[in-house]
Amino acid sequence: MTTMTEASVREFKMPDVGEGLTEAEILKWYVQPGDTVTDGQVVCEVETAKAAVELPIPYDGVVRDLHFPEGTTVDVGTAIISVDVGGGSAAPAAEQPAAVRPAAAAPAEELKAAGSGRQPVLVGYGVATSSTRRRPRKGPEVPVQQASTAIQTELNGHAPVAPAAPEAAATAAPAGTERPLAKPPVRKLAKDLGVDLTTVVPTGPDGIITREDVHAAVAAAVPVVTEPQVAPAPAAVQAPASYDTARETRIPVKGVRKATAAAMVGSAFTAPHVTEFVTVDVTRTMKLVEELKADKEFTGLRVNPLLLIAKALLVAIRRNPDVNASWDEAAQEIVVKHYVNLGIAAATPRGLIVPNIKDAQAKTLPQLAESLGELVSTARDGKTSPAAMQGGTVTITNVGVFGVDTGTPILNPGESAILAVGAIKPQPWVHKGKVKPRQVTTLALSFDHRLVDGELGSKVLADVAAILEQPKRLITWA
Repeated sequence: MTTMTEASVREFKMPDVGEGLTEAEILKWYVQPGDTVTDGQVVCEVETAKAAVELPIPYDGVVRDLHFPEGTTVDVGTAIISVDVGGGSAAPAAEQPAAVRPAAAAPAEELKAAGSGRQPVLVGYGVATSSTRRRPRKGPEVPVQQASTAIQTELNGHAPVAPAAPEAAATAAPAGTERPLAKPPVRKLAKDLGVDLTTVVPTGPDGIITREDVHAAVAAAVPVVTEPQVAPAPAAVQAPASYDTARETRIPVKGVRKATAAAMVGSAFTAPHVTEFVTVDVTRTMKLVEELKADKEFTGLRVNPLLLIAKALLVAIRRNPDVNASWDEAAQEIVVKHYVNLGIAAATPRGLIVPNIKDAQAKTLPQLAESLGELVSTARDGKTSPAAMQGGTVTITNVGVFGVDTGTPILNPGESAILAVGAIKPQPWVHKGKVKPRQVTTLALSFDHRLVDGELGSKVLADVAAILEQPKRLITWA
């Protein structure tokens, strides 16, 4: 068999398809050994912590080998596919089984070449030198000590401080030495909690600082008093594997769902949330929606109440620009944005995602309708790119589509406000001195009280409500 060190063989490495991502799971291969590929051809689909993304190959050639099977999580910068770009034929069938070769079966020198050192990537920056891993298929039991740690972390919000092992008892590296090893989410957590990573003792493989290490550092610095916990039933001491039993189904928390969970926990315990509510008569808005559907300017576009709610929020932000801001913990500054990247929460098979419309404040109503339509259809197809979910400034979540009256939404990290829209339904309402059935909804605005006080938050919510009650204000307040 021809070795992988030939000059004609190119190794395509897992790129950083987002902003500082460190790993991705291979969901599906579109090629097999022996297939001919061309520059720009999609060879596989991967899932990162932010989205599912299709990867194109950057050169022409014949596929020699797929280094990892579907379902494997691979570090950024690790070679995942070998392509012969010299025009040679594929290796004999006996040397290229139809099934993808497991990583463990690869020759040691190939794995070393693929995973050692800091490799250049197509997008973003380098890679940690940790190993790949296969997604769990069965449900092996977790040691009681490990499960107890996980349970206490869930109940208390931090991991218990375990007695230090002799080799882990060394003090953390002093400031000014080599930069501590930690993945971007862990660095973000440390920044939010005010933890200096140079003071944290790492317990992860190859000296990597984990989330538990950060929580342990916080717990060590600030004594936490907790109530006695009831010992869990034996059935709870199991790994979160993806399998069914007669009484329960366990689903691994990973990818988009894992990233969303971490972001929501970080937001809830970092930004002081305040939520205000208002119930409003939107009968005139609903009539305007029907009129716009018949307008030729909106031919082929999807017109619904969300369109006018989004426009109302944009007008309210223009009237109260300080609400469109973020909190810079490191600089101790409030950063007011002069643009609005309007996020729309969307439920997808892979979990909740929040893509955003860039520079939404500059769009006309038909342009906003077109952008909303594209955003929703792309999210439903699972094709939302990581870039589409970055840089949001304020968000709308429409819980009304589920028949829910309202809710108390959690802020997206880095944003200062999120508007929840409840179900629109006929209710008895005093209109012109008489009780009549009117179309009514309840709005809820959550905001970060560090940078949005009660007056500012109330003004924004009142403006949105006033516009939806009298949509002509979209013109008079423009």
